Amino acid sequence: MISDAVFIYLCVLFTLVSGVFETHGVKTVSVLEGDSVTLNTDVEVQTGDQLLWTFGPQSMQIAEIIKRDQLHFVFVSNDGRFRERLQMDNQTGSLTIRNIRSEHSGLYQLQISSSKRRFNVTLYARLPIPFIIRDYSHCTSSSPGCSSVPKCLLLCSVSNVRNVSLSWYKGNSLLSSISVSDLNISLSIPLEIECLDDSYSCVVAYSFINRTKHLSITELCLTCSGLFLFFLASLCLINITKCLYNIMFLLCPLQNSANMHLIYC
Repeated sequence: MISDAVFIYLCVLFTLVSGVFETHGVKTVSVLEGDSVTLNTDVEVQTGDQLLWTFGPQSMQIAEIIKRDQLHFVFVSNDGRFRERLQMDNQTGSLTIRNIRSEHSGLYQLQISSSKRRFNVTLYARLPIPFIIRDYSHCTSSSPGCSSVPKCLLLCSVSNVRNVSLSWYKGNSLLSSISVSDLNISLSIPLEIECLDDSYSCVVAYSFINRTKHLSITELCLTCSGLFLFFLASLCLINITKCLYNIMFLLCPLQNSANMHLIYC
C-alpha cells in the first residue's frame, strides 16, 4: 500500500508534469468611465519570472515581463483598443489601464510562472448630481382633510442611471432608500418634513462611490425657527382681524348697544 507521504509526492509530481496551474478566484474591480484602474499583482518580480497579461475570452496578449539574469524584457501592447492606455510596473507587474472605456471592461488574466489570477473589470457611468424640487402636487395645509401644519414635500431625482441606490439622509441617519438595476431610467424618492431642523441630503450611490446633494436651509422649505415666526405672524393677523371687527362693530350707528359683544385685542 502506498503511504500518505508517497501519495502526496506523486500528486505534486503529476501536477508539475501535466502543467496544471494554481487558479485563484475572479476578483471584481469596479471603475468609473474615464478613470484609471490598476490591477495589482501583490508580488515582486524575481529573476526567472515570466508575467503575462491577457484580455478577453480570446486571451489576447496585452503585456508581458520576462526577467532573467542578463535580461529584463517588458512588452506593453500599443495597438487597437489599448493604444497609449496601458502601463505596467517593472517591479511588480501590476497593470494600469488609463482613461478606461466600455471596450476595456471584461476579464483580465495574469499568468505568473505556475499560477493564474483573474480580474473582472466592470465599468460604470459617472454618477449625476441628484436634483431636489418642492412637490406641490400632493396634500397641502389648505387641502380638505390635511393638517393645518404646513408640510414641506420634497422630491429628489436622478436621470439615466442603473445599478444605483437613491437615499434621503437627515444628518448621518438614513431616512429612506430605493434601488434600481434597470438600464438608463429616472429615479425619484419623496420626503415630507414640517421644517428644516437639521441638515438634509439626497445621495445617489454605486456600491463603491456616491454623489450628494445637500438641501440648503434657505432653499425650498422653512427652517423650524422660520416656521415659528410664521405661526406668530398668523396669530397676529388673526388678532388684527378681531380688532378691526371690534372697531367696526362699535362705530355702527344702527347696532343696538345692548346687543354689543366687545372683542378686545
